[in-house]
Amino acid sequence: MTDIDGLEALQTDMGPFKDVFEKVSGLKVEFFAVSGRTVAVEAMAADQVDFVLTGPAEYVVFNARMKAQPVVTWNRPDYYSNIVVLDGAPEQSVADLKDKKISFGEIGSTSQHLAPATLLAEGGLVYGTDYEPVFLNRNVAVEAMIKGEIAAIGLNRTHIESITEKFPDQKFRVLVKGPELPNDVLLASPTVKPETIEIVRKAFAEHGDEILAAVTSQEANAKFIGGGFTPDVTDADYDGVRKMYENVGVTEFLAFLE
Repeated sequence: MTDIDGLEALQTDMGPFKDVFEKVSGLKVEFFAVSGRTVAVEAMAADQVDFVLTGPAEYVVFNARMKAQPVVTWNRPDYYSNIVVLDGAPEQSVADLKDKKISFGEIGSTSQHLAPATLLAEGGLVYGTDYEPVFLNRNVAVEAMIKGEIAAIGLNRTHIESITEKFPDQKFRVLVKGPELPNDVLLASPTVKPETIEIVRKAFAEHGDEILAAVTSQEANAKFIGGGFTPDVTDADYDGVRKMYENVGVTEFLAFLE
């Protein structure tokens, strides 16, 4: 997983999944810890890992770099992006954000950067031209918005919940809400045998409820509660993410945004 740092955390967060998946698939799983998406893609390029669980934006780079293929999606309910302002802010539409500063979360993130920027593009604002994108920690961004230093924040639904809890005296307004985003995906190296990929897909197709229960038994995986798995995923399902990259000026997908 590209968002879990270190072997100990990986074993804690994904240990129950490993136990159940090995039982239902008959395959042996060996964890390989990475410190982020860049390390993960290099590890796959060096044949150190066979499968990686990652986000939509990261999948596009894995596929462009080495033709990694999607195996099964890990579905996240209510996974969408928003542009948020203070409840009392004067802005009533995306157009009102022209010439303002807008904060995003992690650069290159699907739900915190690419999708919110796409919402702005669909509202007529050109990235980096019609507004100034900045990248701030969520809590810092909220404080900056309260001070009037930025006008809005791009973030996902879960993050709205976190800032509402962190700033109970503030009210936030969703200026624009995006559609459901493509899901996280378990992808395979091009060196993995097709018959192995089919075993993996079959395990998720036939034992999805059991696997999901194991995954969501750990609090760190709460984002998957109520979700499921889709084994018939195709590369074309992520064409919309490629369009999101284009909306921030990226037309080649061989490297992560930094």
